[in-house]
Amino acid sequence: MPVKLRLQRHGKKGKPFYWIVAADARSKRDGKYLEKVGTYNPTANPAVIDLDIDGAVKWLQNGAQPTDTVRAILSYKGALLKKHLVEGVKKGALTEEQAEAKFQAWLQEKDAAVQAKKDGLVKSDADQKKAALKAEKEANEKRATAIAEKNAPLVEEVVEEVADETAVEDTTTEEPAAE
Repeated sequence: MPVKLRLQRHGKKGKPFYWIVAADARSKRDGKYLEKVGTYNPTANPAVIDLDIDGAVKWLQNGAQPTDTVRAILSYKGALLKKHLVEGVKKGALTEEQAEAKFQAWLQEKDAAVQAKKDGLVKSDADQKKAALKAEKEANEKRATAIAEKNAPLVEEVVEEVADETAVEDTTTEEPAAE
């Protein structure tokens, strides 16, 4: 029975979410599977991948063939590297401790790169918000000055009318009162 490591789609329309499964190559895409190895959420940035590395390595050693996308995911998470190191241990090129040390060093380096990407995304979002806020302030200031310039003659007319009305009121209130 040929086994493939492949993606099984879940989630809503337009919002995919995948399980990484070991399944018979003849079964349907979303059909029966042998073992769930992990999950993959491509809608997040960066994509969220939860993978049982040891389970994936076990299936790879037993001859399971990954699809192209799953091969990329396994490479990204280090399952292919771990399989390579395990093969080196079997052949006697490495000891288990050396292989584990190499794998842990690679994981730390990869985690640092992913964290740097996340920090870069957060920083770029903050920069975009600052730029948008600055542009909005400038637009508001331009709009306020344009309105003030447009309404300046109207304001002068209103001021003149009010001044004329107060002058008329002042002359009427100065008449002596009859006793």
